[in-house]
Amino acid sequence: MVDVLDNKRAATRFRILVQIAERQPAVSQGEIAEEVGVTSQAVSEYIRELVDEGFVEKEGRSRYRVTREGVDWLFRAADDVRRFADHVTGDVLGAMSEDAYVATDDVEEGETVSLSVENGLLHATPGDDGPATGIATTDAAAGTDVGVTSFEGIMELEPGTVTVLQVPTVRTGGSRAIETETVRTVCADADLVAATGVEAVVACRQADVEPDLRFAVGDVAADAAEHGLEVSAVVTTDAVGHVTDALRDADVSYEVLEG
Repeated sequence: MVDVLDNKRAATRFRILVQIAERQPAVSQGEIAEEVGVTSQAVSEYIRELVDEGFVEKEGRSRYRVTREGVDWLFRAADDVRRFADHVTGDVLGAMSEDAYVATDDVEEGETVSLSVENGLLHATPGDDGPATGIATTDAAAGTDVGVTSFEGIMELEPGTVTVLQVPTVRTGGSRAIETETVRTVCADADLVAATGVEAVVACRQADVEPDLRFAVGDVAADAAEHGLEVSAVVTTDAVGHVTDALRDADVSYEVLEG
């Protein structure tokens, strides 16, 4: 593993290689020195080492290019930085942050609470019986919001899924081309119903289903599924790609049904 955070020299080497990749092929060592915070002589020495190791190739005076090996090294180093950043934000700062939860019972400031997710909302229950716990930072009555910090453990959460039902565009029949019962069946057990496109909204209303949302369907459906909700998205065929792209980017489980 390449650990660019192990020492100052490794970090400087990483930054200089990034600067070369960003500026290539015309590379000003003076500009890199100013950006990185070292002398031009130091930059020259680093570049010489990078050339010797095959990470950079020299094409002429002040002309350099990062090699395939250099690009591979940058990817590995960037992964190290990303993993460390995830550790800091998720494990270190996450435990120090304060979030709002719904109190399931009366809670006193400083009390240990067990954490859970119900219907997509974070809940805090007095006691330490749960696999994830925290400390209440405020007093709260049952059913109200309570601040929680000092998180420990992992919350049990079964991710939801998204069912995408395609509705033909108006050019190919629109809402008239899909069975009302199909829409009703797909939406029957959903925690959240979304619709995008006029044809899809009309198809829902003809099935006596009023969508919970009609905008940013892909992003909202992905977020809802990540919080454990089952989502039905009724989508006009020409918008299906936008919705599934968002679901795929969020690594959410989904299926697409023909209307």
